[in-house]
Amino acid sequence: MAIEWLVGGAFALSLAVQILVISAAHKHQLFIDSHEEDKPQRFHERATARAGGIGLMAGLLFLLFTPLGWKLLFSVSLAFLSGIFEDFHNALSPKIRLFLQLIAAFAAIFLTNAVVTYIGLGISLPYLVGIVFSAFAIVGVMNAINIIDGFNGLASGIVLLILISFGMTAAKMEDLQIVQLNLVTAAAVCGFFVVNFPRGRIFLGDGGAYLLGFLVALSGIFLASHHEKVSPWYILCVLIYPVWEVIFSIIRKKMAGRSPMEPDRYHMHMLIYRHITGNNPLTSLFIMACTAPFILLPTLYPNNSSANFFTAAVFVLGYLLLYRKLIAKEVTA
Repeated sequence: MAIEWLVGGAFALSLAVQILVISAAHKHQLFIDSHEEDKPQRFHERATARAGGIGLMAGLLFLLFTPLGWKLLFSVSLAFLSGIFEDFHNALSPKIRLFLQLIAAFAAIFLTNAVVTYIGLGISLPYLVGIVFSAFAIVGVMNAINIIDGFNGLASGIVLLILISFGMTAAKMEDLQIVQLNLVTAAAVCGFFVVNFPRGRIFLGDGGAYLLGFLVALSGIFLASHHEKVSPWYILCVLIYPVWEVIFSIIRKKMAGRSPMEPDRYHMHMLIYRHITGNNPLTSLFIMACTAPFILLPTLYPNNSSANFFTAAVFVLGYLLLYRKLIAKEVTA
């Protein structure tokens, strides 16, 4: 099937299913995220369906018309199920979610032979260690995308930027399979983005966030493992915002004597909302504008580990400086 039909079909089907899910969710009170619950990560003002992952999965069915799609069917389904059960029942334990995510990651690795053994700067890993490293990298990015899913269009917008960067690099490498994966995924995400931004008529939910995290992580793993000219540091640099958000969140919670699994109201996007924008969709635009250079510029030098390491370091430094400024306002507010 021509790429134009794959992209157009993924967008149209994703959008159509999103609209159907919105209607059905409100009619039957399914997947509803109440605006009245007292949770630190809640910033919406009306009850909203959190099942955007269903529409994404529908759009991603067009991957089955690609050679890579059939190899990913099982693992992508598991990645989606690890979150959608939580969206529906709100009772899936973290251990079960992690188990499903690891199975999804290992399945994708073995079915596609996507293993990162060279991590740049002259460092290589034994093959078995590379398998474990790759699997945990995928699971880490899945949860990272879920963590930044706090405002209308934020997670999906960041994912679109990541897919653009990875897609352009795959095109440079003349890797049609990865190009198809990125384009179809981006089309399905756009179908969601239309109804999520700026008004937030539907949310990704855990199912959608884990699904997108799985796909962008896998795209990065494919590039780094299949092409010697693509540095693993390029993959990290493109993913640096969600990845660093997770790492920094764990560090600051540990330093405060709290569990890293405990939700709080001190993630960067929350502080930006409270002390800079004061507006839900504007917060997403602000963060996307700030992170876009660090996601897109590395596309110019995907083979240069040192340049990508420096780019990621600049992002981390800028993040820490801004966080320090915003947290100071939080204390004095």
